[in-house]
Amino acid sequence: MANNEDLLKKIIAHSKEYGFIFQSSEIYDGLSAAYDYGQNGVELKNNIKDYWWKSMVQYHENIVGLDSAIFMHPTVWKASGHVDAFNDPMIDNKDSKKRYRADVLVEDYLAKIEDKIKKEVNKARKRFGDDFDEKQFLATNKRVLDRQAKIDEIKGRFVDALEKNDLVALKKLIEDLEIKCPLSGSKNWTDVRQFNLMFSTQFGSLSEGANQIYLRPETAQGIFVNYLNVQKTGRMKLPFGIAQIGKAFRNEIVARQFIFRMREFEQMEMQFFVKPGEEIKWFNYWKEERMKWHLSLGIPESYYRFHEHDKLAHYANAAFDIDFDFPMGFKEIEGIHSRTDFDLEAHQKMSGKKIQYFDNEENKSYVPYVVETSIGLDRTFLAILTFAYTEEKLEDGSERVVMKIPPFLAPIKAAVLPLTKKDGLPEKARKIMDNLKYDYNCHYEEKDTIGRRYRRQDAIGTPYCITVDHQTLEDNTVTIRERDSMKQERIPMEKISGIIGEKICSVL
Repeated sequence: MANNEDLLKKIIAHSKEYGFIFQSSEIYDGLSAAYDYGQNGVELKNNIKDYWWKSMVQYHENIVGLDSAIFMHPTVWKASGHVDAFNDPMIDNKDSKKRYRADVLVEDYLAKIEDKIKKEVNKARKRFGDDFDEKQFLATNKRVLDRQAKIDEIKGRFVDALEKNDLVALKKLIEDLEIKCPLSGSKNWTDVRQFNLMFSTQFGSLSEGANQIYLRPETAQGIFVNYLNVQKTGRMKLPFGIAQIGKAFRNEIVARQFIFRMREFEQMEMQFFVKPGEEIKWFNYWKEERMKWHLSLGIPESYYRFHEHDKLAHYANAAFDIDFDFPMGFKEIEGIHSRTDFDLEAHQKMSGKKIQYFDNEENKSYVPYVVETSIGLDRTFLAILTFAYTEEKLEDGSERVVMKIPPFLAPIKAAVLPLTKKDGLPEKARKIMDNLKYDYNCHYEEKDTIGRRYRRQDAIGTPYCITVDHQTLEDNTVTIRERDSMKQERIPMEKISGIIGEKICSVL
């Protein structure tokens, strides 16, 4: 199997060749950290959105949807703290001229030590077999204890520097750890500086009199400022949630790793409003529920892990990430945060409007607490590509690339393929296509040999290929080929829709 860097390169090349993702404005040499979703990419993206929306809104009676505007009053971002505190600590390497997030450099260093501990555990597990006691090994092995002590010491300094916003201490930590620039290999660093990540623009008909506003850096604030509107018009009772899918924009100084970190991206967020004092109970509930959702995609549990935040955001009293094993290692795909009453209190204070909930049982009003689940749509897309991309050597010695996308998410559910372009086969195939296309996104193709057409459908992840041949004209049966096993069987035409439906609806 390819190493991780090679795997990412292959995914990028495959995404372009088969219409999943294109570089934005490519004919003008492209725009950095901006991407367009092609004909197959947009279908996969929409399927992910649809599944998330059904899981959150349709399947929960106490969660409703929202679609708030990207443009918002600038005071929203003052109240939320983004104007004053939405910064990343950045550091430049003087030799490579490359800029890095200082906190990520330290986190990557810590991850390497953690990987060494995992290797020690795996070696010991192989050596001792069924008698291996991992807990005891972690508590007694000297190499593990020394490495864990180093992790604890680094984390202590790291969290202290971040909490105090001590950029000098953060640079000193990078120097003491002798962290090198991944590109130049040198340790010649500049001072650490803070960069605000919000895009600003002018709002108004005349630029001279226009007001400065921001492209939203997150979708959550659109939910918070609409809390009263939704609660009153929907007659919502606590606990209840508001879900939203939408674009967000961040002026990432370091934007790389394909669609993992972009300047324009899409979030799927749900803010769950609860009674103060019950937020940790609901935080734990949503933490488990969201992991179940990821596993329901059909991706093995080994691809995921929980990661507790070392440093909590100023608004949070609990925070966990769900990390996914991307080609560049375990990285955040979703965050679950207990945001307390920070957001609603801030908007209540800044707007002068009373943003509260009247509790009939307790006969009093209060500002609800909030538990947030926030997942990156583009990162989920990349996670699915990472899991799905498979290179196989077949029994006849040939090779194929197959995208093992979970069938219910696949861009095309079935391809209808007449064996030849004559003898009435296309006409028969067209009838099948016309019957299927109202229920499923299907593809019709008659060019090239049947083998080549199978390979193309494998490469975009189509679960089923329906082949119409001369026997079809005699008895109205077709050959149905399953993507992963490549097994083929003969079935009556009238069973095609049912078989496809059974496969792709099993998760929904």
